[in-house]
Amino acid sequence: MNQLTGKVAIISGGARGQGEAEARRFVAEGASVVIGDVLDDLGRATVASIGDRCHYVHLDVTSEADWAAIAAFTLTTFGRLDVLVNNAGIFRIKPLTDTSIDDWNQMIAINQTGVFLGMKVAAPIMISQKSGSIINISSVAGLGGAGGAFAYATTKWALRGMTRSAAQELAPNGVRVNSVHPGIIDTPMAQEFETAGVMDGIKAAIPMGRLASADEVANLVLYLASDESRYSTGSEFTVDGGMRA
Repeated sequence: MNQLTGKVAIISGGARGQGEAEARRFVAEGASVVIGDVLDDLGRATVASIGDRCHYVHLDVTSEADWAAIAAFTLTTFGRLDVLVNNAGIFRIKPLTDTSIDDWNQMIAINQTGVFLGMKVAAPIMISQKSGSIINISSVAGLGGAGGAFAYATTKWALRGMTRSAAQELAPNGVRVNSVHPGIIDTPMAQEFETAGVMDGIKAAIPMGRLASADEVANLVLYLASDESRYSTGSEFTVDGGMRA
């Protein structure tokens, strides 16, 4: 307990699902957390249920101005930023031949450009502190192929290169950057598999035979946010029930 006492974190996509679970775990471990999302009513309700050390700021991750605003709020309120979790993302089951240019651009904007903008705004703050941890939420789709989810898999592969490059740049300043690669998590995003009628096949492909809970992902993210992982950077951490084994 209290692995994050005194630390301040920003979590994008924190209104529900994995982001909400991460925010709850961080606060329970002593951190102050600012969650950003476009789901304003849900985000405010989540913050109210977590408590006084959790705050909500509207954040469209594709907007450089929104990223600047959430960083400014965090610094004004807490005076520092120790952890950034780039959690926000979207998922669509669409094969290559069914992917429109609009589908492609939206996926790139949210899943990839959103992470770039988050790192860009957090890095100078953490460099000035000579410490910090950036955690980019990728996917097992970023470790192997994902037939039927072409654009999504492309963005999650991109996060690996972004993470490793940023890790090399920022390590001399005491800032760590790692990626987390969840398998199929029991969150609203998994509804895409139910809608497509492929959930039974997905479960059959998981050696552990079940979906992960958001809390199980949050436990790994907590480790990377804490000083327990202080010598880990530029690395890829999997929580997938054995899917990539």
